[in-house]
Amino acid sequence: VASFFLAVAHYFLLLGCSLVLSVQALYSSNDDVIELNPSNFNREVIQSDSLWLVEFYAPWCGHCQSLAPEWKKAATALKGIVKIGAIDADQHKSLAGQYSIRGFPTIKIFGGNKNKPEEYQGGRSSQAIVDGAMNALRTLVKDRLSGKAGGSSYSKQVDGGGSKKDVVELTDDNFDKMVLDSDDVWLVEFFAPWCGHCKNLEPEWAAAATAVKEQTKGKVRLGAVDATVHQGLSSRYGIRGFPTIKVFRKGEEPEDYQGGRSRGDIIERALDLFSDNAPAPEVLEILNEDVLKKTCEDSQLCVIAVLPHILDTGASGRNSYLEVMMNMAEKYKKKMWGWLWTEAGAQMDLEASLGIGGFGYPAMAAINTRKMKFALLRGSFSETGIHEFLRELSVGRGSTSTLGSGTMPKIHSVDAWDGKDGQVSRLYGRDFPISHRQVLGSASTHTQRI
Repeated sequence: VASFFLAVAHYFLLLGCSLVLSVQALYSSNDDVIELNPSNFNREVIQSDSLWLVEFYAPWCGHCQSLAPEWKKAATALKGIVKIGAIDADQHKSLAGQYSIRGFPTIKIFGGNKNKPEEYQGGRSSQAIVDGAMNALRTLVKDRLSGKAGGSSYSKQVDGGGSKKDVVELTDDNFDKMVLDSDDVWLVEFFAPWCGHCKNLEPEWAAAATAVKEQTKGKVRLGAVDATVHQGLSSRYGIRGFPTIKVFRKGEEPEDYQGGRSRGDIIERALDLFSDNAPAPEVLEILNEDVLKKTCEDSQLCVIAVLPHILDTGASGRNSYLEVMMNMAEKYKKKMWGWLWTEAGAQMDLEASLGIGGFGYPAMAAINTRKMKFALLRGSFSETGIHEFLRELSVGRGSTSTLGSGTMPKIHSVDAWDGKDGQVSRLYGRDFPISHRQVLGSASTHTQRI
């Protein structure tokens, strides 16, 4: 009997391990699907003359798991004709960000102009994928016959991306003012025009410069120094070989860049530098529709807290809740999410659309305004509880619901909290709680205190 139970336990252990592995990776080296990452993406896809269909997926995504067997069948059918690749976008966020991936799975077609892939709009069966690939292949061949598209030559990669302008040309004369006196973070390439490795890096550096400029709003910049011309700079920083890349942060000694040389690697390092040096996002009070709209539309996720009425907590209690939120905003600042709060009863339409009122206060929801989906904090309103809530959402395990009727609720304009305790107003022999934003005749109502 004991051996039987040991065998059963061993079986379930193996089953559990296989399930974990299946979540971690949808494709293996035995498949005809080519696994892509920031290190090989440029070599395999961008510099290739082949037509590519590339799936951006997340291992935890149910639709991605359903697509995987069909993607594998299509890859086998198209072997030697069209390249079929897959990127774990959850692991390689720099590549996903470079191509503005917002949902999973997303399929891109990399044809004649590799810098401008097209969105695949066809079905998700293996036959539909093969048909879509063959249609794209026919289009590519026709374009080449007519002279509209060619291979992936060096000049076409740079010019097609239109990104050379985003690499700042640095000289002996402008370096100190542009780089050393700047509050921005700089990645600076020291190159020589005759250097073959520098020529290979140039299109990657240019493409990364454009992506980094967009994603960091200009807070991380990429520059280049012709070290054969500006020998003063080359000597100052001890440049011995080409290309040499250094990271400059205000008030600090420059450090050597140790990452890969593909655009994906460069972008990933630049985003890490940005998040390390960027201040935590502000925790803003929802004062009007513009505050909500701007904060949430600029962020992949918007974290909103509904805090108790000021008379229930006083200023010190409210500030303690806000401190928890500010600490979590700092912890998750690399995500570049939006952080908002409102007082219970101030935005009743928002509360109703989230179903928050029934759970008591403080309450919290995380909203994806692009998908009109939200998730509610079910645990404690503490750093531990909120961290667990957001961590689960980050890996796709949180339970989500549709926001109200699928549209943003009406947001009322209110006055900003003045940072003080609430007051109690005496009316007709009764005490009525009022806050900084209430006046008699207001449409909002609060519990009477006799």
